[in-house]
Formats: sequence, structure tokens, C-alpha cells
Amino acid sequence: MTRATPAADPATPEPASGERIAKRIARAGYCSRRDAERLIGEGRVAVDGRTIDSPALNVTADQEIKIDGERLKTAEPTRLFRYYKPEGVVTTARDPEGRPTVIEKLGNVMGPTAPRLMPVGRLDINSEGLLLLTNDGALKRLLELPSTGWLRRYRVRVYGTVDPQALQALEQGIEIDGVRYGAIKARETTRTGANAWLEVGLREGKNREVRRVLGHLGLEVSRLIRTAYGPFQLGGLQRGEIEEVTPKVLKEQLGGMAKGLQLPESRGRRATRSATATPASGTS
Repeated sequence: MTRATPAADPATPEPASGERIAKRIARAGYCSRRDAERLIGEGRVAVDGRTIDSPALNVTADQEIKIDGERLKTAEPTRLFRYYKPEGVVTTARDPEGRPTVIEKLGNVMGPTAPRLMPVGRLDINSEGLLLLTNDGALKRLLELPSTGWLRRYRVRVYGTVDPQALQALEQGIEIDGVRYGAIKARETTRTGANAWLEVGLREGKNREVRRVLGHLGLEVSRLIRTAYGPFQLGGLQRGEIEEVTPKVLKEQLGGMAKGLQLPESRGRRATRSATATPASGTS
């Protein structure tokens, strides 16, 4: 196989049309755009029989792309799913410690014909609730960008004395152990004895942010449920259930961000439910 460097070879100019090779790989659901760029840098991607080592290349629909010698499938229409991730499940495809993963759970629910899905952001193993999944790496990247600024909302059960003024001060942001966290909106909604439920909203979503910030305030988190990611809600989903967002709703909610996505024609509400789904109590 011949090796080529598209960005530096004047004999192989980029097509005037098409899209960036990494974006095309991501849209096909193979991996994220960032991972596609890494594969290219490792020399594992070929276009029309020529190995490339730079993502600075546009490709058109009629060009053949291979990764590790296997032909990249045609990009599928963009799809987005709402999934209730149970506590105790890892948001990865594989776990070296052998813990159950989201991808394994989805395989059990959706069967062998399930699309290749990638999680949008993460929920740690001890958290539960709404996890968005998509087959489009470009959409995944878009929804994860801090500049998107979507509010992530949580219901959090804590043990300890809640200081309303300390919660209000979080709206100005807070620095903990050298890490700066942005504005957080939090308020107590109910209390039973030493336990209280809080509603928490934030836009950054740094690793274990809610637990670390509330722990800094002397509150021990015993349950954390994500209820919304931007305009997409957990709604009536039960643990282990997954439901596809219809193309019509997806286009409406994304607005101008939907430009460039290959959305399918609208179809009816479609849900896939786990046989082991259980109700999620928000007051226990």
C-alpha cells in the first residue's frame, strides 16, 4: 500500500467539496472525531488505497476509506437516544476490571442489530440517570463542547446539614484544591431527618464535580440522578430503559446546531425497553 501525506503533496490536492476525513469517520459511527485523528496519525487510515497521516484532507462520498484494512461503512443518518443508566454501570465500551458497561447493557436490550453508539459525556459508576448516546461522532463532540453551554440538571440526595447561603454562593463558582468550578445553581427541595434532596444545575460537568463540590460543603452524596442534559429530559424512563429521540424533536432541539448533520426523515416515537427495567424513586 502506498503511503501519502495529503497536506504536503501538491500532486494530490484536496477535493473542493466533501468533508474532513475525521468528520466522515465520526459520522459513520466508528469513533469520535478526536479518536479518528489519532488513528490517522498512527497511519491506520487509507483513502482510495493510499495511507494518510494527516487529517487535513477532504473526502467525497464516492471515495473508499479503510481503517486497519477494513472498509468504512457508509455514514448512517444521525440518531440520538435517551438512556437511563443504572448505578453500578460503567460508561465505557470495555472495563478492565470486568464491571458491567453501558455498551454491554445496551447489547442485551437492543439486540444484535443495535447501532454502534457512543456516550455523550459520562456518568460515573456510582451515578444514575440520563445518558445521551449517539451513532454520530460529530454530534457527540458538539454536545460535549463547553461552548454549547447546555445545563445539566441533577437530583442529589445528601446526608448532612444544608447551608442555604453556601449553596447560593456556588452561583459565583468555587475553587477546590486548585481546581476552579464554574457557576452552580443548587437548592434544597425536601428533607427527611438527616437526609435532604437537592436540585443542582451546572454547565461544565467536570469529573465528579457535583460530589466534590457538595463534599467540600460537608455534605455526603448518597444518590445522584441526572435528570436533564440541555433540552433532553430523563422524563418517565425507568432504570435500564432506552428511547430514541425522533428526528423531528432532535432537529427542533438542536436548532442551528443541526446544520451539517445527516438527519433521517421523521418517524414515530420509538422505544426499546429493558426487560429488567425498574422504577426510579426520587424520594427514597
